[in-house]
Amino acid sequence: MTNQRLFRLNEQFLREITGILRNDVRDPRVRGVVVTAVAVTPDLWMARVYVRTNHVDKEAREAMEGLNTASSFIRSKLGSRLHIRRIPELRFLEDEIPDQVNRIEEILQDIKKENDTESLD
Repeated sequence: MTNQRLFRLNEQFLREITGILRNDVRDPRVRGVVVTAVAVTPDLWMARVYVRTNHVDKEAREAMEGLNTASSFIRSKLGSRLHIRRIPELRFLEDEIPDQVNRIEEILQDIKKENDTESLD
């Protein structure tokens, strides 16, 4: 599968899953869940769905459980909306990139502070 087609599929899956979560899934545990990215394998066997929740600890775990419980329902909705040969298995994963970015920014700020204090000496 070409990279451009895979990119378009990822974007289409992101839009469709977001719409399904917003309009069709009635599980209260998945309220406030935001789909940040989707990565479909080239053979359409699996799709990793990266999500962010505005919940903390226990509620975030419950939201992930709710997503995993609703995955077969979401797949069936995707099957009726998309006209592709195979609807991949959905794996919901928490998107940790924003946390990593924040950590890197903190480290860079600390280095900058150290450099500023050393230049004053």
